[in-house]
Amino acid sequence: MPHSREESEPIVSESVTLVLVDDHAIVRQGLRAYLGLHADIEIVGEAASGQEGVALVCEKLPSVVLMDLLMPGGIDGVEATRQIRAASPSTQVIVLTSYADDERVFPAIKAGALSYLLKDTGPEDLLRAVRGAARGEAVLHPSVAARLVREITSDEGQHPLDELTEREREVLICIANGMANKEIADHLSIGERTVKTHVSNILGKLHLADRTQAAIYALREKLVPLNKP
Repeated sequence: MPHSREESEPIVSESVTLVLVDDHAIVRQGLRAYLGLHADIEIVGEAASGQEGVALVCEKLPSVVLMDLLMPGGIDGVEATRQIRAASPSTQVIVLTSYADDERVFPAIKAGALSYLLKDTGPEDLLRAVRGAARGEAVLHPSVAARLVREITSDEGQHPLDELTEREREVLICIANGMANKEIADHLSIGERTVKTHVSNILGKLHLADRTQAAIYALREKLVPLNKP
């Protein structure tokens, strides 16, 4: 592989400590095999879930985290990012995911992710992003940046709630009423996995980071009364 572009890339004066968070072992193996070749990058740990990733970051306090978004368990990449940024503000999170149109794009950025890359990003571009993150420099994949611009410049007169389906509105109201996913599933006679999908779509469409923000939003928009009996 040619190294001319890598050699021209500024290298941070100190080692970049890096944690990999992805539920696919083969992805972590590939990232480790490439990034681990560079003397200024030290991979200090790997995690297969958001929960493991948060715990590992609290232990290692790395300078950079490469974070997948869609992972099993109760903590996805968005929530893991939020918790990591709260626990270790000096740790920069790079989202590395498969889809530019993932509804988690905006929630991930609001949760504190510095950069957003797709898994088809070239290895040299990924290397630059990791080194740049250690310096506080943000990088957005072109297709993600284009989507951000479209969202910002799209119909400004349209209310965000208009983006929600009727079922998503029902789920949002349930969230505002303090119901957990299982309770929502039972109340609406749908599967718990379907509820999780609706919640993810709601957060993405409303550009919110978590359920708490969603509940506050629903109250502010008067979808539920502020003073319930």
